Amino acid sequence: MILAIDTATKWTGLALYDGRTLLAETGWHSTNTHTVELAPSVDELLRRTGIQATDLAAVAVAIGPGSYTGLRIGLGFAKGLALANQTRLIGVPTLDIVAASQTYSEGQLVAIAEAGRSRVCAGLYQWRGKKGWQSPEPPIIDSWQNLLDSLDGPVIFAGEINPAAAKLIRAAGKSFQIANAMNSARRAGYLAEIGWQRLRRGWVDDPATLAPIYLRNPAETSA
Repeated sequence: MILAIDTATKWTGLALYDGRTLLAETGWHSTNTHTVELAPSVDELLRRTGIQATDLAAVAVAIGPGSYTGLRIGLGFAKGLALANQTRLIGVPTLDIVAASQTYSEGQLVAIAEAGRSRVCAGLYQWRGKKGWQSPEPPIIDSWQNLLDSLDGPVIFAGEINPAAAKLIRAAGKSFQIANAMNSARRAGYLAEIGWQRLRRGWVDDPATLAPIYLRNPAETSA
């Protein structure tokens, strides 16, 4: 059994997955701090499914890019849960969760997270057959206009795309598409599946050293 926790942005997600069945999944746009909501929400998810924390084989957690506060709270909670129950910990980059929601398409996938201050964080992915969407390079942070100028179609954009950014994409005059909003939401079920596959391969992380990937220096943000 794997518990997935995503608090990388104001969108919060939780899921329970046993490798065959998604037993529970919930997601919401948080208007409070994750400190207030996370622990009670995890307790409720476990209670509703009849799962004990000691039943967990692993905890998968989104490690960013994302907001300083959200990542710190989510990763700290996941580490504490893993250590308290002597279970494995698996960190998954936020944009990999976005990419996992997309089926095959020609060209490039650009997974997006808003970076604030008119900037965007983008992961550039290519389809690798059975491996799905893979990104060989770390995410980039730039303005929307610079990002669009650097790309050639066909490209599909998925993730956190606000109306102003969507307008820029459509006006770019290239073979750009925006994924359906329902299909590009960052679902904790995909995080759980990625975590499960990594667990099967023995790709687990050390709670003492696993660190978040911030959008920028924590001193620059109060997100």
